[in-house]
Amino acid sequence: MTINIGDIVGIGTGLNRPECVLAHSSGLLFASNCAQNGGISIIRPDGTCSHLLGTDSQNALKPNGIALEPEGSFLAAHLGTSDGGVFRLDERGKPEPVVTHANGHPLPPTNFVIYDTLGRLWITVSTTIEPRANDYRQHANTGFIALAEPGQSNARIVADRLGYTNECVVDVEEKVVYVNETFGRRLTRFDLADDGSLSNQQVLTTFNAGTYPDGLALDEAGNLWVTSIVSNRIIKVSADGTQQTVFEDSDANHLHHAEMAYASDTMDASHLATTGKAQLKNTSSLAFGSANRSQIILGNLLDDKLYSFQSETTGRALPHWDVPLGFLEQYLP
Repeated sequence: MTINIGDIVGIGTGLNRPECVLAHSSGLLFASNCAQNGGISIIRPDGTCSHLLGTDSQNALKPNGIALEPEGSFLAAHLGTSDGGVFRLDERGKPEPVVTHANGHPLPPTNFVIYDTLGRLWITVSTTIEPRANDYRQHANTGFIALAEPGQSNARIVADRLGYTNECVVDVEEKVVYVNETFGRRLTRFDLADDGSLSNQQVLTTFNAGTYPDGLALDEAGNLWVTSIVSNRIIKVSADGTQQTVFEDSDANHLHHAEMAYASDTMDASHLATTGKAQLKNTSSLAFGSANRSQIILGNLLDDKLYSFQSETTGRALPHWDVPLGFLEQYLP
């Protein structure tokens, strides 16, 4: 399957850094929102949007990864300037700390959170270096994955020394964890034991020039779908590591400029602040939506809307796919 730029349509308006997107069986979409005190955007099937924003200006959030909980509350990975953690947002909009530490230390700026069928939280931290842009490096190795059991505020680190850890997924049988290492340019897998420990670290595939793996999703056939910032690539990776580039929307000049900086260890925030003349604006996440999960929805770092296209692939239903929506039902058409 190959997708052309004309196959991709925009969804929603007025979003603010919709880095992470989630799809629900009801047809609602949810995206992180960094406006004001931070929160969640709710996108209806017709593209109209509402925003659930935080009400506590003293504890403003910068939501990066988000997870939808039963009855409509959200978990948000807080990507602060120097602080992080996982917080819960409900209909009141007041952030409640959920996981604040890992191995007894305060969580640094936190990239992503997802829960599995046992209710355990999988949390990624891309880097412990400040400012974060100083770790946009080939040799990045301070990222980690932490696991919090239900009710725990202090997670345990289950994998570390990773090359800018980004999104992770747990396979359908919950025996393997996959994770993107953005500036290590790797998709890495671990064996998952019943107690949540990870072992047998292996590089499933490495990515070539121009690919900076960020978002990660599974389809029902066991393929992994990877999004790349900077180049706006979507790559399907099979279980044996074979890659197929399904889509790309990049500006050759900007991509070359970014590659030169990456190769010389001078890449900084400016290289992620634009995608040049490309239509898509730093594609950062991917979710399978619509009734049969054959619509692919793309989050991004720099636009005020999402993007989508129809796929021949059926995505895997994540644990949040058909949870009760609680107060969110008011947003249904």
